[in-house]
Amino acid sequence: MAYQGNQPVIVLKEDTKRNRGRDARRSNMMAGQIVAEVLKTTLGPRGMDKMLVDSLGDITITSDGAKVLEEIDVQHPAAKMIIEVAKTQDKEVGDGTTTAVIFAGELLKKADELLEQEIHPSIIISGYQKAADKALEVLYKVALPVDLNDRETLIKLASTAMRSKSVSSDREHLASIVVDAVKQIVEKRGDEVIADIDNVQIVKKEGKSLKETELIKGIIVDKEVVHDGMPKKVKNAKIALLNAAMEIEKTEIDAEIRIKTPDGIKAFLDQETGMLKKMVDQVAASGANVLLCQKGIDDVAQHFLAKAGIMAGRRLKESDMEKLAKATGARIVNNLKDLKKSDLGTCGLVEEKKIGNDKMIFVEECKNPASVAIFVRAGLERMIDEAERSLNDALYVVSDVTKVPKMVPGGGAIEMELAKEVRSYARQVGGREQLAIEAFADALEIIPRTLAGNAGLDLLDTMVAMKAAHEKKNGLVMGVNVFKGGVIDMLKGGVIEPMVVKQQAIKSSIEVASMIIRIDDVVAAKSGGGPGGPGGKGGMPPSGDEE
Repeated sequence: MAYQGNQPVIVLKEDTKRNRGRDARRSNMMAGQIVAEVLKTTLGPRGMDKMLVDSLGDITITSDGAKVLEEIDVQHPAAKMIIEVAKTQDKEVGDGTTTAVIFAGELLKKADELLEQEIHPSIIISGYQKAADKALEVLYKVALPVDLNDRETLIKLASTAMRSKSVSSDREHLASIVVDAVKQIVEKRGDEVIADIDNVQIVKKEGKSLKETELIKGIIVDKEVVHDGMPKKVKNAKIALLNAAMEIEKTEIDAEIRIKTPDGIKAFLDQETGMLKKMVDQVAASGANVLLCQKGIDDVAQHFLAKAGIMAGRRLKESDMEKLAKATGARIVNNLKDLKKSDLGTCGLVEEKKIGNDKMIFVEECKNPASVAIFVRAGLERMIDEAERSLNDALYVVSDVTKVPKMVPGGGAIEMELAKEVRSYARQVGGREQLAIEAFADALEIIPRTLAGNAGLDLLDTMVAMKAAHEKKNGLVMGVNVFKGGVIDMLKGGVIEPMVVKQQAIKSSIEVASMIIRIDDVVAAKSGGGPGGPGGKGGMPPSGDEE
């Protein structure tokens, strides 16, 4: 509502809440900082886990930033924007979600301090953008090359991605599996090297321990052999992949068959049996001794397949069929009549194994498979889930360096180096933008500061030691020693990360921070779903500026 000539002019709907100016900005910035605070304690090898309980009582225990933000039900619109940063980071590079959110939160905190000094939001945004451009330029310049044939370096990269997770005690074993899996699926497309981690199947089963997690050079099918009379183990398998039902299909039109004699019934049933036997004969004629079918297999067809000594599985997922084709070299056939010897795939062993109470078909010992499986074991369901998240992060990290073979030291070392370079650049820019650029540099230091804080180290001593180390020649590699205090060479300590993870974190953070700083008016309609929406409990707080 506004006033013109002492007459009220009502523009907005009744119960609409409006925040303007500094109150709107402060509310949005505070929401972003609160989300960052939630994740701060999870950063680094000494970080803590979060226990998340959903409305059904299901429990998730994790330190994975993306998972934490996915599970918590956030109402504030600005907080949701920060969560989008985590989602983008996770989709693009698979790791660094916590770093991105913490950095975005710190940018908002520093912007709030600049606004208190009467610096215009546009100047802050402009300064931040210049600082981000400089930081990305320096990042690319100081990043170290990665030799994709250097297995030890790739294992260190994968291991670093799992250091802060619950599985860190077995990270060397898991990192080795991840590197082998990615090396197996790498392909060249023109000048590009691509490692599509969708070609790595992760299968989880409770039992044994994380040390029993293994790489399968093939695919695991979560189905059992369809008939007891079929072989349960086939060596030197020739595999047919069929995307068609081995059943007599019903006609689309209604039909009526009149049978007047018992012999007519027998002839009718024999005809059906004969058709199914013919289908099985076509499979046998191709030379296949394993049949994996995306659709159903009739009981009679199962009997004939068993007599022919052919192992069969049915109702496989489409994604599994595609992975099997890549692993075995088979071609998926849509019509049984088209099945030829050249369509078959091969592998050393196909075996049905009983894992716990379930039976699964293992397609193993494939020669140069373009798709592989990681079989995750652990004694606790929640540990298996956390292992899956950790493996996903590590797979993405190794995949990232195959695309852009550049890495940077971890442990807050690269952030400290970027802060130093950005601060030096700020003095060249001058004016009020200099303050914003320096604020960006200060925000970068939140990463080493948080690592030190989570490890219980003295923040002042650690930051002084870090700054002193980075002023020296070759100081780039010096990061926080979270276990013994002080600073150490991160390359010697094996703490390294892909450059693209840091690159994406800076890009995403600067975008969301700029967007939130730019907002000076929030108009929130009354929530239709009770007190939880914007303008209600947990949503946009009412402002003293309402008119």
